[in-house]
Amino acid sequence: MTADHPTTLLHDGFFLLGTALVFVLLFRRLGLGATLGYLLAGALVGPQALGLVGDPEQKIGIAELGITLLLFVVGLELNPARLWRMKREIFGLGLLQVAACGLAIAAVIWLAVGFTPEAALALGLPLALSSTAQVLPMLQSSGRMRTPFGERAFAILLFQDLSIIPLITIIAAMSRNPADAGGPPGWLLVLYTVVAIGGLIAAGRFLIRPLFRLIGNLGEREMFVVAALFTVMASAALMEALGLSTALGAFVAGVMLADSPYRHELEADVEPFRSILLGLFFLAVGMMLNLHAIADRPLFVLSMALALVAIKSLVIFAIGLMFRMKWRSALALGLLMSQGGEFGFVLFSQASNALLIAPEAASLFGAVVTLSMATTPFLMMATARIRNAPAVSAGEREGPTGEGTSALVVGYGRFGQTVAQMLLASDVPVTLIDTDIQMIDTAGQFGAKVYFGDGTRLDLLRQAGAADAELIMFCIDRDQVSPDLLEAVHEAFPRAAIYVRTFDRRGVIRLKTSPAAGLVREVMESAIYMARIALEGLGHSLEDIDRAEDMYRARDRERLKKQIEAGDIRVAREHILTDPERLRPAGGPGATDDPE
Repeated sequence: MTADHPTTLLHDGFFLLGTALVFVLLFRRLGLGATLGYLLAGALVGPQALGLVGDPEQKIGIAELGITLLLFVVGLELNPARLWRMKREIFGLGLLQVAACGLAIAAVIWLAVGFTPEAALALGLPLALSSTAQVLPMLQSSGRMRTPFGERAFAILLFQDLSIIPLITIIAAMSRNPADAGGPPGWLLVLYTVVAIGGLIAAGRFLIRPLFRLIGNLGEREMFVVAALFTVMASAALMEALGLSTALGAFVAGVMLADSPYRHELEADVEPFRSILLGLFFLAVGMMLNLHAIADRPLFVLSMALALVAIKSLVIFAIGLMFRMKWRSALALGLLMSQGGEFGFVLFSQASNALLIAPEAASLFGAVVTLSMATTPFLMMATARIRNAPAVSAGEREGPTGEGTSALVVGYGRFGQTVAQMLLASDVPVTLIDTDIQMIDTAGQFGAKVYFGDGTRLDLLRQAGAADAELIMFCIDRDQVSPDLLEAVHEAFPRAAIYVRTFDRRGVIRLKTSPAAGLVREVMESAIYMARIALEGLGHSLEDIDRAEDMYRARDRERLKKQIEAGDIRVAREHILTDPERLRPAGGPGATDDPE
């Protein structure tokens, strides 16, 4: 390695991250989203403008890992049962979108530009694909990923990823390059895909899950990060070696781990890498924007970008209506999916190598894709009033799928199990989190689904659905919950009411000023119940037992109030029942001083 390599890396990183920081903050402030900020930042510092950073092709190769990680995270959110339930949307809605949009765009290119039918098809079909890297984060940030609308959008994106192999096969079949004659036939690529997916399923069940179980038993969190990244890289590398979609491989790996106890921990560990690499991807796309091509033929690039957005919006809008979507939702789907996608750059390169289009045409249509990406935030912002339905009754709204979380229970020991059972008995959806691998396995034998992870981490709570939860219940022992943690949880998830298990009254005093909606001493109610059945066994009447309990609770509340005000457990001793005569006529000995 030469001495100037670290300097070059630091130089590029300084300008890329610094410019991105300024543009993304500015565009977020203006409500235009991060994607447009990244694109313009990349175009500004790239070789076509200021020339502060070069070699965008190398950077986009690294940054494509962001798309791979994105599909892995999405796979983690879709267990096989849910994926099977979406089969109609994936293979019906998705297939119809790719075919209809691809043919419509190809027809416009053939008629308006005068390309050959083969060239028009080689350009039109890739332009039918949308930007997974742009659409999915928009769905996640708006909280619509788990809604019927979000599921339909994701079904289209997933089919588009699956269609990469057929599209490559179609381009190869039309190729005019003699060198392509020796390439693998399409049926062999399909066979590779099936075998690779089968191999990933087997590896996920027999290799990856035992690996995560071993790491969980060791308690080494950093090894979870290493193992998670290894899983993504290995699945993507397998697909790349077979000439298939790396994103598809990562998605399959995610689906295979979606119903494992490690799902939320994996999401939380991968998320920072995904976000950074996705940002780098859009920076590299901006750097690759051919400003000279746009300057030479500005009207062509602009008109084709507008035509692309208009055609896809109208076609997807019509397809949405065919699938019985309300017109507002169908319009939103069309606008959201109206841009060209990142896989277009790959397929344009394939078409150029196949001698179906000239390199200049590939460059021009690459600029069209980039400009179309830039239009999406403006379109979504400009049409917000039209797309948002007026206030109507709840029965007329498109609501969640029922798979969301209403309560998070952190800690599934003897205390948390009882809390969760009560909630489930009242039909409250519950997500369970714990760090004890042995307990998780035991709970699984009884049909309980408990996820592995540290429930005191904000990122893990967010991945587990805390942003949509109505309850967050900390049922862990040994007073592990601090006032600072509760403040942070309340600030991050203000919608959720927080309840905390405390060891004794000392824990209540320590947390009383926190934003917790309820603090529960772990043995108080069971001790009171034991006293009640003991008094009943001694022959005391129910009225006397109730009077004794009311007296104890009132004195305990007053004592606790004074202790909280003083911040000292030693105050208010006069409220402790020590004289047996003071319990008459309920009878029985008085209580002794106890931290409880």
